[in-house]
Amino acid sequence: MHARPITSRTVAAGAALGLTAVLALTGCSDSSGVSADGTVEITLAGPNQWSEDGSSFGKPWEDLIARFEKAEPKIKVKTNVLPLNDFSKTLSTQLSAGTAPELVFYQSPHQPYMVHTLDEELAKPNPYVPGNKKWLDLFKEKYFGPEGGINARGKKEYIPFNVVSTGLFYNEAAFTKAGVRAPVKTFADLMTACGKLKQAGYAPLAMDGSDTGIGWTVKTISNMVLDRYYDELNDYAPDGSKGTAETVTIKSWAKAVLTGDIDATKTPEVAESVKLVKQVFDNCATKNWSGIAPSSASVVNARDFSSGKAAMAWGTPFGYGDVAGSQGKVSSMPFPTITKATTPLSTGTPARFGAQVGGTSYMIPSNVKGAKYDAAVKFLQWMSVPANTQKWLDETGALPVLNGSTAPETTKAMGEGDWSDRMKINGQPDGPKGVSVMSMYDGYLLGSKSLDETLKGLQSSWTKRAEEQVKDNEWSGEPWAKG
Repeated sequence: MHARPITSRTVAAGAALGLTAVLALTGCSDSSGVSADGTVEITLAGPNQWSEDGSSFGKPWEDLIARFEKAEPKIKVKTNVLPLNDFSKTLSTQLSAGTAPELVFYQSPHQPYMVHTLDEELAKPNPYVPGNKKWLDLFKEKYFGPEGGINARGKKEYIPFNVVSTGLFYNEAAFTKAGVRAPVKTFADLMTACGKLKQAGYAPLAMDGSDTGIGWTVKTISNMVLDRYYDELNDYAPDGSKGTAETVTIKSWAKAVLTGDIDATKTPEVAESVKLVKQVFDNCATKNWSGIAPSSASVVNARDFSSGKAAMAWGTPFGYGDVAGSQGKVSSMPFPTITKATTPLSTGTPARFGAQVGGTSYMIPSNVKGAKYDAAVKFLQWMSVPANTQKWLDETGALPVLNGSTAPETTKAMGEGDWSDRMKINGQPDGPKGVSVMSMYDGYLLGSKSLDETLKGLQSSWTKRAEEQVKDNEWSGEPWAKG
């Protein structure tokens, strides 16, 4: 379904006809948003996270909407599919103008006053769950408890429909043929597995020229190897105040870089991380990976993996549709843990990436009032019932955010165990604006730059980025930020 968002222009045009004339037209509503027959229509607007279809979120979503409308025959839900590359601009403009539709994708840039906070609603019973006392209790506390999914003011603005994470898809038939047992538990085992998969005729790990494959590999490996610095670096809370955070914040990282507490050219664990990333690319990655164009936003080199040429691929649950038709049954597993068998610098920290809310989540704009607000809340409440959404989870590979829901077999490993816990170090810092992850590492990975050259380049990029962050976030008053 594809519907035009309701705007102030359409409301004004309807008003010019006169209330009686408007209500005489089929299905038109009065100022409360209720049609002559008592029906309320709401529009949900956001990007298609599952495929490149510009007109629908897919059959599983359409079926889900049909089930809701059957349960609530007086509420009609229209889906406005927005282009992935500019949905944020469209929705941000509408939110600023007060013309946004009833439900908007949560990753739309906005000020807090532009959307309803939902804390009071979440403190009330969900009417679709008999005996429920607080709607919030239906969610897994790990992901959306009292402290989860809050804005800078400590308020909840959106309701999550699923959980997002990352992991390795693998082809079970390829593993069986090569004699590789899943899940691959250690980095040393991964290197052995890649050798066996090559001998069996597979590219062990699908890779392409996007930032994604390099970025996730660097992030995961560095988070393990640099774990010993967590307490030393952890100086600021998420809101920027003095304190600590579950994951080292960008402010803590900026301080570490500008004070020299972490220096890519001097901190041995940084060099070790980069060398281990190169081992993955040398021993496992698709040949000529740097020249391969991305074929999916959710799976790295989905084309080679789904065709059966590659045995593993980085991906997210949103990539389920890209791999569901692969040659051979597909499952998932975490990236393996780096142990002392690989490097004496290992602390034995398990591999983590972190499952979290932020996948498919929607907000109610503050311009939405009355019957339309009530209908939007009802839809969000209905989406918070496991029995209502389990079929959708199963068909899309999405990870559950609700107590009582089960994860689909193909993607469940992305949301289990240590791997689902938040990263503590969060990998290595990003480069300055306009500098891609690929450009920071590809010279070394392709053999055109030495390790020392790469580390010097990283330190320069990290310093520039930290200086940008000091300026952008107005941290110049901090003693370590002066210079």
